[in-house]
Amino acid sequence: MIASLEGELISAEDGTALVQVGPMSYEVLVPAADVPALAGQRGSVVRFVTLHYLEGQGQGSSFWPRLIGFRSAEDRDFFELFTTVKGIGVRKALRALQRPFAEVAAAIARRDEKALTALPEIGKKMAETIVVELKDKVARFTATAGGGMDAPVAAGMAVPVSLPGAAGDAVIVLVQLGEARPMAERLIERALQVEGAKAAAEVLVAAALRLRGSV
Repeated sequence: MIASLEGELISAEDGTALVQVGPMSYEVLVPAADVPALAGQRGSVVRFVTLHYLEGQGQGSSFWPRLIGFRSAEDRDFFELFTTVKGIGVRKALRALQRPFAEVAAAIARRDEKALTALPEIGKKMAETIVVELKDKVARFTATAGGGMDAPVAAGMAVPVSLPGAAGDAVIVLVQLGEARPMAERLIERALQVEGAKAAAEVLVAAALRLRGSV
């Protein structure tokens, strides 16, 4: 079983990252929440905590090995818990988890079905099922959810930021990568000066990462 993977990030798009490890390259499936951050790290060394599983092909007549990459062991644990819900398979979970896992866990703990239905592919009945099955199991995953599970979260579970639009999204990505929010905002403000006010979030993240040592 492959428990972790470290190498140069070649590409990250459509929920898949390509990682070069020596003479070999690995295709790693990644949750939707992590794709924007990875887009700004092309060419950098990245490390994934991985989940190795077999995916059925041709109505289950054959199986292909797959790797899923996570930012931490805690994210991997939450993903495994999330996929215990009836009706949520691995691929559906990868698409649905578009927000940071701690925010999703906090919404489940609050029984916030409206917030859960803002996630891709999660309808009202599925949100109800998620809450019923997981509400008492997610407490340990909510610690980093922007102030904890009791903090107010807007529709769609967006993290509050002081910068609007793509700049605000870029701040969220930097916070997900471990930056303190004040520093993330300063970095994005600098990135806006370099890339312009109309730059996309992934462009701003990449610029902010380059500027990190100068702020």
